[in-house]
Amino acid sequence: MKKLSEAHPDLQKLFFEVIKHVDCAVICGHRSERDQNILFYEGKTKVKFPNSKHNASPALAVDVVPWPVDWSDRNKFYFFSGIVHGIAAQLKIKIRWGGDWDSDKDLNDQTFNDLPHFELKLT
Repeated sequence: MKKLSEAHPDLQKLFFEVIKHVDCAVICGHRSERDQNILFYEGKTKVKFPNSKHNASPALAVDVVPWPVDWSDRNKFYFFSGIVHGIAAQLKIKIRWGGDWDSDKDLNDQTFNDLPHFELKLT
């Protein structure tokens, strides 16, 4: 709950609704400069501070995983993303997912997969 409380109200609204339908865990909300740059140097993100939507306050991105998490089960993440996208559409909240950065529904054209990542689309 603390990590979600660091996020934009629209992301809070979205994931409070998602949790009613599927068990999940918020593993990251806002990221400090230190945390963002550590993840960058570990290759877990493509951007340094302050260029991630996690760096905004409130955070414009969250990392959320289906529970129990199984990092090797990509299909579970794809299924979870579908639920999140469906609920976001019902709530009229525009999001982008780290498994389909260009939002073209082609999951095979990604150069960097960040399957837990959901961010607000502001444009």
